Amino acid sequence: MLYTLKNGTLTVEISDMGAEIMSVKKDGVEYIWQRDEKYWASCTPIMFPVCGRLFGFKYTYKGKEYAMENHGFIRKTVMDVKEQTDNSIVFAFSANEDSLKQYPFMFDIEISYRLDENNLYSEIYVKNTGDDILPFAPGAHPGFCVPIDGKGDFSDYYIEFEEGVNPDHMIFTPTCYQTGLKKALKLESGYRLPLHHDMFDNDAIFMSRAGKKVTLKSDITDRYVTLYCADFPYLGLWHMPKTDAPYVCIEPWSGLPSYDGVTDDFSDRSDMFRLEKGGSKTVGYAICFG
Repeated sequence: MLYTLKNGTLTVEISDMGAEIMSVKKDGVEYIWQRDEKYWASCTPIMFPVCGRLFGFKYTYKGKEYAMENHGFIRKTVMDVKEQTDNSIVFAFSANEDSLKQYPFMFDIEISYRLDENNLYSEIYVKNTGDDILPFAPGAHPGFCVPIDGKGDFSDYYIEFEEGVNPDHMIFTPTCYQTGLKKALKLESGYRLPLHHDMFDNDAIFMSRAGKKVTLKSDITDRYVTLYCADFPYLGLWHMPKTDAPYVCIEPWSGLPSYDGVTDDFSDRSDMFRLEKGGSKTVGYAICFG
């Protein structure tokens, strides 16, 4: 089911399937990628309890093996609507029999959205309702139309970083697992990364030390998208490899994929938040649509 938020500037549609943003319009212009299976059948999935892929789609915990798809299961879970106003909404889900089969932890998760002028604010709140320590790594995977409003070509756009930021490009294997290697990301004029389709021929570009915000923009239009992501240590850029896909995903992640050949144990897996019994944590990001 779709739910609509409006505030006079933005009109946003969000699905109860994973609390996924399906549309953001300003002045009648669509900013969110509108799903085409030729390129990518999603829009803006939320990732929980992991970001990226586990080696062999498996992990262990207390000596038992569990299976989990890329980016976890919330993106394919119908969530309840806990609260809603004209310009805000809160989706909620609690661990159940099905989730325990692939993630043996008790938890509550809430994914909220709020509009303020031309900004969309989102928070991911997680509470440990069980007895064991709760390991998790949330993230977001929003895809934006490029070009925006049909102005120019994909290669007319770029990602602009904050002044003085020097991101590290994290090197993944061809199968999208960690290697532990990294190198400086080369930026044009010290602050911009030009977009071109073949930059994704080897899949996503992931960074650490990417700063608190990045902007998708072009010199041929005044429209832009700025993502504020200070709560997330990693940032990814992606579109379907080896295609001319007319979108780019700008992805704030709190965790990373597994290392190639390593089956993670969630008891000590790195890059995960860990909540004690009764503990909770909130991470948030915001998107400004110009």
